[in-house]
Amino acid sequence: MANIAVLGGGRIAEALISGLIEAGADPRKIRVTNRSAERGKELRETYGVMDLRDNTQAVDGADFAFICLKPDAVVSVLNEVSDTLEDNDHTTTVVSMAAGVSLSTLEDTLSAGTPILRVMPNTPMLLGAGMSAIAPGRFAHEEHIEAVKELLETVGEVMVIKESKMDAVTALSGSAPAYFFLMAEALTDAGVALGLDRESAAVLSAASIHGAGVMLRESGDSAVELRANVSSPAGTTVAAIQAFEEAGIRSAFYEATQACVRRAEALGQENAE
Repeated sequence: MANIAVLGGGRIAEALISGLIEAGADPRKIRVTNRSAERGKELRETYGVMDLRDNTQAVDGADFAFICLKPDAVVSVLNEVSDTLEDNDHTTTVVSMAAGVSLSTLEDTLSAGTPILRVMPNTPMLLGAGMSAIAPGRFAHEEHIEAVKELLETVGEVMVIKESKMDAVTALSGSAPAYFFLMAEALTDAGVALGLDRESAAVLSAASIHGAGVMLRESGDSAVELRANVSSPAGTTVAAIQAFEEAGIRSAFYEATQACVRRAEALGQENAE
């Protein structure tokens, strides 16, 4: 059973820990670090993992080190643990789950030859329904990719991509759950304006978004086909779709995803400096 270090105890880290244990990982072989003693105690009592304050102690002898930190903390923490990683008896695979920190920045921080993979997760992994995109570094070989892929599949689906596509993945997957939460919020408000109580409107909105997502994934039909199937000629849905189109919904998605990419690029530059 692999020894796994998780540096950072936030929501993505907890989702990973939960998925690994659900899939049969021994919690005693998972070491988690967090600045908050209270948060560390919570994770230890909930999952049975080892709660540490010392990052170097966590990565000592680890087979995998997952970096689940804010982007501006990644380089300093990697500098802190780099000597320990280099001194390990076996190679530790490093997995960064932080947005905007490039593979070149990660590789420049650690010893040459360290297998590093960059991952863009998203928050539905908290429920085992995540989407993670993996971009392997120069020294990450097929066995490293497959091992990390297997671990991440405990919390959802996994796709292997080139790093050059990572910002686009951020816009379409990493940040995308927030788009649908915004849609649900707006749809709920619209329902209230139509006379529904807020609780009923929220349930209807969430159930519709969930059901539509399941249909899109499992029916085998494209989004275009599914939308057409529910749009009867001169019907109510067509009237609503027309209003969306006139309001510029497609251009809004283009502009929003491009804004997301621009911000991701800026974060990458900031963290490389």
